[in-house]
Amino acid sequence: MNVKLRLIIQLSAGLLSLSLLACQQQNNGEPQHTVVLPPADEVRLRPKSPKRQYIEEAVIELVQRPLMDPVTGKITYDEIRTARVSSPIAGRVIGDIAPLGASVRKGDTLAVLDSPDLGEAQSAYAAAMADLNLAERNFQRVQELYDNGIAPRKEHEQAEDNLTRTRSEAERTRLKLANLGARPGRMDNRFSLRASIPGTVTERTINPGMEVRPDLAAPLFVISDLRQLWVQMDIFEKDIGQIHIGTKIVLKVPAYSGRNFNATVSYISQVVDESSRTVKVRCILPNEDGRLLPSMFAAIDVQSDPGDLAIVVPLTALFTENESDWVYVDIGDYHYRRRPVKVGLRLKDRAVILEGLKPGERLVVHGALLLRTEQDTEHQTGESPP
Repeated sequence: MNVKLRLIIQLSAGLLSLSLLACQQQNNGEPQHTVVLPPADEVRLRPKSPKRQYIEEAVIELVQRPLMDPVTGKITYDEIRTARVSSPIAGRVIGDIAPLGASVRKGDTLAVLDSPDLGEAQSAYAAAMADLNLAERNFQRVQELYDNGIAPRKEHEQAEDNLTRTRSEAERTRLKLANLGARPGRMDNRFSLRASIPGTVTERTINPGMEVRPDLAAPLFVISDLRQLWVQMDIFEKDIGQIHIGTKIVLKVPAYSGRNFNATVSYISQVVDESSRTVKVRCILPNEDGRLLPSMFAAIDVQSDPGDLAIVVPLTALFTENESDWVYVDIGDYHYRRRPVKVGLRLKDRAVILEGLKPGERLVVHGALLLRTEQDTEHQTGESPP
């Protein structure tokens, strides 16, 4: 019995040895494949990975440092180049009227009025001139008589006083006509309403046959040189120290999406609005091509000085982990490295990076969270995801 047991044990040991030898030979014939994982702060996407299409990159560049969140502004007339024309005299509109959009020069006729008041002023001037001529001739006659000792002193003084009064009245009536823009010597009741500055007729509240008066609330015409406009905006009190006279701004309007327009700060109010805690700021906006129009709304970016440059990235490039901000940088062939960054000013859709990035590097601007998930998957399973 002992002999049989011993033979069985020896036979089993031999079979086990042969099996181990066969396995060793097989392993030596076929080399083993080992997975080499990237470092813990890196992730790589395989060449055929469908996730590559969700990764968007951009080359980091220095741009002018933003100072505050974009603000909303309104384009208005440049009041220095705008005139609101009203009639200084009552009358009824006759003849042609300057149309909206017409380009006018200084002194061009905008409308013609039939004005009895103008006729009275012209008549008063003519009468005053006649009285002045009579007073001058009378004074010359009395002066000759007085010099020859014929006319008494009292008559000479009366003639001189009468000449002074009639001369004053003639000047008063002349100035009245001059203020109305009417020429002396005409008696036709026709008053020409003229443009006081060159520009474009942008508003008109006058119609044929309309009775106009000097006390109308609305002007009859608005004329403005639209080659230069103003931009009015309200800046929060906490941000007002970031701008000064001469600060450059960039604005966008819905009518021309994708196009930027430049303006310059020309005035900063000295009063803070108590209800909104804002300060009114005015900018000069060149408009040589006439694209921009008064009353347009604009989204405005207040820019720093031209030499103040910084790295600005979209917020989609950032993700937060352990109370720190991180980004992914492309180090070549869909191989990305996670990197901590220090964020300065954080705006609604972008942030200023103070430390952690350099110009020329390729930054993942969309898909950072996807890469973060892939990185966890790689190091948890020990395999590179597809």
